[in-house]
Amino acid sequence: MTLREEKQALRKEIAALKRGYSVQALQTYSQKALRHLEEDELFRKAGCVALYYALPGEVQTADFIEKWYKVKQILLPVVVGDDLSLQRYIGKDHLRKGAFDILEPETTPILPETSYPELFIVPGIAFDRQLNRLGRGKGYYDRLLSQPDTPAIGVAFSFQLRDRIPTEPHDRKMTRIITDSEIVG
Repeated sequence: MTLREEKQALRKEIAALKRGYSVQALQTYSQKALRHLEEDELFRKAGCVALYYALPGEVQTADFIEKWYKVKQILLPVVVGDDLSLQRYIGKDHLRKGAFDILEPETTPILPETSYPELFIVPGIAFDRQLNRLGRGKGYYDRLLSQPDTPAIGVAFSFQLRDRIPTEPHDRKMTRIITDSEIVG
């Protein structure tokens, strides 16, 4: 099996596992994972945090973003061609559906240098105990996270955490992985 086929097989396996959980169960697991994140020192210290607005089946972040955007500067990704750009979140009334039907800020995705995030919080399809991340395969987050100096925390459900996942040299390791049941890193 090629590396690409291994990644696709793992994506299908995780998707099948997700279908075995109710929306309510995934919401409960999301809340647990995000409570762990709130207690994390990297999150507590960061004044500017890049987050994501969740797709169905990802750790749900909408309530978390609402809770924190008045305390911390929250940046959300906006799809611009083949890349992600970051835009400040200023409230749910200023969101629109963007690429892939993901909610994103409706204003121009341009940030001054002073708004570079001190921490990235990222979703993934799967993570492993060596802090690797498997995404959806488009490379958006690999390109966004190409600056290795900024810490990145992957958030996931416990069934998305594996001992090992297939990786490539350009894959960015996470600083930490937080699930509903454990923290790695």
